[in-house]
Amino acid sequence: MKNDEELIHELITRWAAAVHAGDLDTVMADHAEDIVMFDVPPPQDGVRGLDAYRATWPPFFEWQAKGACFDIVSLDVTAGADVAYAHALLRCGTPEEMAAHPETRLRLTLGLRKESGRWVVAHEHHSFPNVTV
Repeated sequence: MKNDEELIHELITRWAAAVHAGDLDTVMADHAEDIVMFDVPPPQDGVRGLDAYRATWPPFFEWQAKGACFDIVSLDVTAGADVAYAHALLRCGTPEEMAAHPETRLRLTLGLRKESGRWVVAHEHHSFPNVTV
């Protein structure tokens, strides 16, 4: 039987593959009804709830369909009995962006909780480092 860290690792890997494939149903599958996400693009105060979370993905999928990557480089998971967190680095950009700045990584932090014996993402945060300084 898999431990919680392994289950969460699989959940995040499945989510990232779905993001890359533009598979909205699978992207949504393991998220809490009250998800809070802070993303790279606006709104600055984030989005709250599954409907608002769902609405953020079609523009991203449209951009990504132009050839952008969304690949996990590293992923670390820590799980307790009913809450967990994970942090990851991803390659995320168009071929031109990745060629110009191959070291750039999207930073991902997730907060998860166990609901009815199942892990769900309750908090999601995406960011890029500030390279203007």
